Amino acid sequence: MEKVIAVVGPTAVGKSALGLKLAQKFNGEIISGDSMQIYRGLDIGTAKDNPEELLVVPHHLVNISDVTERYTVKDFQNKAVSVIKELSSKGKNSFVVGGTGFYLNSLIQNLNLGGNANGNNELRNDLLKVEKDDGIDGLINILKKEDPVALKSIDVSNARRVIRAIEVHRETGKSIIEQANGSPWAEFYLIGLTDDRAKLYDRINSRVDKMVNMGLLDEVRPVFENRNNIPQAKNGIGYKELFPYFEGTATLESCLEEIKKNSRHFAKRQLTYFRNQMNVDWYNISDEPDYQIKVENRIKEFLGGYNG
Repeated sequence: MEKVIAVVGPTAVGKSALGLKLAQKFNGEIISGDSMQIYRGLDIGTAKDNPEELLVVPHHLVNISDVTERYTVKDFQNKAVSVIKELSSKGKNSFVVGGTGFYLNSLIQNLNLGGNANGNNELRNDLLKVEKDDGIDGLINILKKEDPVALKSIDVSNARRVIRAIEVHRETGKSIIEQANGSPWAEFYLIGLTDDRAKLYDRINSRVDKMVNMGLLDEVRPVFENRNNIPQAKNGIGYKELFPYFEGTATLESCLEEIKKNSRHFAKRQLTYFRNQMNVDWYNISDEPDYQIKVENRIKEFLGGYNG
């Protein structure tokens, strides 16, 4: 059975930095568990590791799709399993790093997401029409009636995931959260980073300001200008909030405040998901200044006395 280490937690808490250090120490490579870092050209707003960091340790599932392409949980699951097995065959350890909870759950629970990631075409078209006519709220209302379990567990700000959850429930009669195959293929150790709420929110706000200084507006502008040809990436936090600024209907200051607000709300949802859906070994980065030493010792135990 494969052994996989995952670093999870809310946005801006420091997952990438820890994942990089651990992968270096434990002969590992990083698999991104972030639904936005797959897109080429979306670097600042998705908080990707910088080019130098990407070279220090091999990264997988980063910069693998154009913004015009769709990418599903099924796509992630298939690619991640393939990478993990390949790394294991080479004697390498896999570190899944990211905050997209349902991506990671698809691996841990071995979720059966169906062979056709796009589902039934007629049903998909009907749901896309609901989205067009009533927005994502229309889709959420359907999910609330048909699958309240999924409603509490998936990222309901992502229309594609809401649509897929409805499809799976209608096709199987079961919640997408309950679609485990019942045959675990790997053992996972989940490291969760968190912080006091006020400190976490300060980190989020500071990171947004830093992104602006790094050139976020220049990165978002082409997404805005080509938004009709971009099915998913345009909905990412840090991108969609700036559209009113480019349209001339809102100030830059108000749009940046919206990014910060949505990021804080997202962080709260992430923590709720990881705490309710997964068995995570949590570390408060402010209360436990030596948490990295503890994490390394736990990893050694998990890997069976790894000596480095």
